[in-house]
Amino acid sequence: MSWLLDKLGVGSRGIPRELARSLARLEKNIGYRFKNRDLLIGALKHRSVLHSLREDRSHSNERLEFLGDAVLDLVIAEYFYDLFPDMVEGQLTQLRSVIVSGSSLVGAARKLELGQFLLISDNEDRAGGRRRPSILEDAFEAVIGALYLDGGMTAARDFVEIHLLDNWREIVRKDEFVNYKSLVLEHAQANHWPNPIYRLVEESGPDHSKRFVVELILNNEPQGIGEGTSKKAAEQKAASVAAEKFGLLTDRENLFGDTNNKDEA
Repeated sequence: MSWLLDKLGVGSRGIPRELARSLARLEKNIGYRFKNRDLLIGALKHRSVLHSLREDRSHSNERLEFLGDAVLDLVIAEYFYDLFPDMVEGQLTQLRSVIVSGSSLVGAARKLELGQFLLISDNEDRAGGRRRPSILEDAFEAVIGALYLDGGMTAARDFVEIHLLDNWREIVRKDEFVNYKSLVLEHAQANHWPNPIYRLVEESGPDHSKRFVVELILNNEPQGIGEGTSKKAAEQKAASVAAEKFGLLTDRENLFGDTNNKDEA
């Protein structure tokens, strides 16, 4: 990949032939051909390559990820708003949060083989960056942002519906995708308690293999400790301890409303 990065400059006029072929393969996986391939290149550009390209942080895929995250939230909200006209706001919020969880986005990115197309440094590559969940999740959202800028909401919506929402039932049925944080928050609100607080207890390990320990404070009392490879994962683990403690998992089938009996649009 290093030889490719040496030739990769700002602007698509001089895209190396091998990179152009790689982009074409990814476009085939995505099911969309970009009018402006600079946007797709930007979505694939991890910050680790910026030094080699002599570019600043604004040229990484982080800005497109920011945009894609917002577009994804809107697409998911609109999809389930139309699909379940009788579902209340709390259930819609919980359903959306499960679908846009990091694990589901990583799974979708892997199905697209997105990792092999990333523009990352050789060091990051050797450290397993192409398989790292956080990098795949960010790139998936960045692709959504690029699609939105290149083809509008229609292109972004089609991508999300095809590559993420096609198996939404399977996603919500998996225990690993229960949004424990939402359950705990709703429990706190129902009891008129202060919102849950997630306190970072410990952070250790190198950048490519971090370990986080988080404690959940609920109703001014510690209610659970969780550990994970990201703060978000550790918070979910801590919330799962509290959810079990408060008996919030007794009716697993109703965590997302009666979705199994709804007809898909």
